[in-house]
Amino acid sequence: MKKKPNTDSFQYYPLGDSAIVIQLGDQISPVINKKVRAIAAWLDEYSFEGFIEYVPAFTTVTVYYEPWIISYAKLLELLREMLNELMEQEEIHAENTIEIPVCYGGAYGPDLGFVASHNKMSPAEVIAIHTSVDYLVYMIGFAPGFPYLGGMNELISAPRKDSPRAKIPAGSVGIAGQQTGIYPIETPGGWQIIGQSPVQLFEVSREVPALLKSGDQVRFVAISETEFKKMRRTKDGN
Repeated sequence: MKKKPNTDSFQYYPLGDSAIVIQLGDQISPVINKKVRAIAAWLDEYSFEGFIEYVPAFTTVTVYYEPWIISYAKLLELLREMLNELMEQEEIHAENTIEIPVCYGGAYGPDLGFVASHNKMSPAEVIAIHTSVDYLVYMIGFAPGFPYLGGMNELISAPRKDSPRAKIPAGSVGIAGQQTGIYPIETPGGWQIIGQSPVQLFEVSREVPALLKSGDQVRFVAISETEFKKMRRTKDGN
């Protein structure tokens, strides 16, 4: 007999007077991420009267609602019933695997040398490790289209910069602690930049502006500077 899932450990608490937070755990993990995505998929398909929007994160889903249409108590009851039903279903699988070309080092990755020396290895070894696994997109945040990726090998972890840069070029690939990510737009930032991708992660003119979403898998592929410039010219239409 299939074991009935335990949802008693899930926590619910109000965020102001028009939102409820569903806390699914206290650790960042693929298992929790699947639950977050299952809830998001349910809300996409079966929203309720008074629903405004939801915000998925590492271990939570925050649901915003109109309190004069549906009460906190009623929404809490609805969400608990929904979770009991969802957790009995098959686990949701990864969305897509998306290859992101990256030109590592040099002007494109000014901190590659630091990450290598910090971990007592060569820049080539850092690149080999960074491109050796697929990364799970846990959530999008910080900047439009910025993916928080999980699965980086701790052998190439590195601390944030003591003084953040005022400008990080769009497409820059960085490492901070045991996380890696891609800057979708030009923005200040303190991550160690090891490379840059010619791929546009966020474009307002696209039907879906963000290239990545929670549940996607990212695979980094090393490219040369010549390939980078060719891809950039193609993207810019030149």
